[in-house]
Amino acid sequence: MRSTMITRTRRAASAGAETKRSVRTRAVGVGAVLAGLALVATACGNKAQPPGEGGDYPKGPVTVTAPAEPGSGWDTTARAMVEALQQEDIVSTPLPVQNKPGGTGCSWITSMMQQEKGKDDQIAVTSLASQTMKARGLCEYGPEDTTLIATLYVEDFMVVTPEDGDFKDLDALVKALKDDPQKVTVAAAGDDTLPFALFAEEAGIDPADINFVNYDGGGEQTTAMLNGDAKVAIAGMSEFRSVLESGDIKPLVTFAEKPLAAPFGSVPTAKDSGYDVTLGNWRGVFGPAEMPDEAVDFWAKALDDMSETDTWKETLKNNQWAEEFRTGDDAQAYVDEAAKTVEEGVKETDLGNGE
Repeated sequence: MRSTMITRTRRAASAGAETKRSVRTRAVGVGAVLAGLALVATACGNKAQPPGEGGDYPKGPVTVTAPAEPGSGWDTTARAMVEALQQEDIVSTPLPVQNKPGGTGCSWITSMMQQEKGKDDQIAVTSLASQTMKARGLCEYGPEDTTLIATLYVEDFMVVTPEDGDFKDLDALVKALKDDPQKVTVAAAGDDTLPFALFAEEAGIDPADINFVNYDGGGEQTTAMLNGDAKVAIAGMSEFRSVLESGDIKPLVTFAEKPLAAPFGSVPTAKDSGYDVTLGNWRGVFGPAEMPDEAVDFWAKALDDMSETDTWKETLKNNQWAEEFRTGDDAQAYVDEAAKTVEEGVKETDLGNGE
C-alpha cells in the first residue's frame, strides 16, 4: 500500500532525524527513511545451486499465487517473475501461476497463514495493498506477519480516466470532487484508497466524502471505467499500461517523485501540480507461515539471482518499476516500517473499515 508511503527514488536522508512535520509529511516521506536501510547480501554461490545441504529442494512444482484477477499488478508481477526465473535457468522446476482473488489479497494471505502453514510448495506476491487492508481492519494479516522472502520493486500510483470521460485534466477532476465528491466514482483496490485519500485531503476535500468502489486490481478497474461504472481509477501504472497505450484511457496525475519516463513523461505529478503527495507501492514475495528454512533460503537466493539478470532488469525498465530488492532482516525492517506508515496514513485520513 506503494510503499507507504515509499517514494520511488532513494534519497540520501538521515533515518534518525525526527522533525515536527505532520503525520502526512511522515507518511509521504518514509521513502527517505527507508532508503537509509543498508541492503544486505543474500546467500552466494552458483545460481543453479540452492543454499543449504543436499540441494534437493524443490522436489516438485511450486505454485506461485497472484491474489487478484489477471491483469492486476500482483498478476503482472507473478508472471514476470516466473518468466525471468525460468528463462534465465535459475529454477528448473515447474512454477504454475494461479489467480486467487478475494478481499484485495486477504483471502489468500489468510490461507497462507493458516491452511498452508508449514508447506514448502507455495509462494505468493504481496504488496502495500495487504498492509492497507490490515490497517483498515479489513484483514487479520499483513505481509509483516507472513514468512516474508523478498521485496522486489516500487511502482508509482497513477490516476486515470476514460479518454472520452468527464475530465480532460487534473483541474477538472479536483473541481468535480469539490462540487460533489459522491458523483465522482473512484475505482480503487485496497491500497489505492490511501494515496487517493491523502491527495483529496491535500486538495481540501474530506477523504470520508470520496465515493470509493472496491475492485481487486487494474483489470476490473479498467472494465468499470469503460462500462461507465467508475469515473476515474487509481492503481500502479503497470496495471493500466496496455489500455493507456491503446488510447482507451488517459492519465490525469501520478504520485511519482519526479516525472515518469517516456512515453508518460508529460503526465503531471501531484507534487508539481501543487499537491504534496509522493507515493509508491512496493511489491514482494512471501511464503506460508512456518515455511521451512530450506525453502526460504532457496527462494531468497533464486530471487537474488533473478534480480541481477538482463531479463528482470528489462522488465523493471519496461514497467517503470524502481528496483527495491531486499531479503532477510533487511526486507522485514523495510516492510515493518511501511506498515507503521500505512497505519498513520489510515488514521490521518480516517479511512477505517468504511467502504
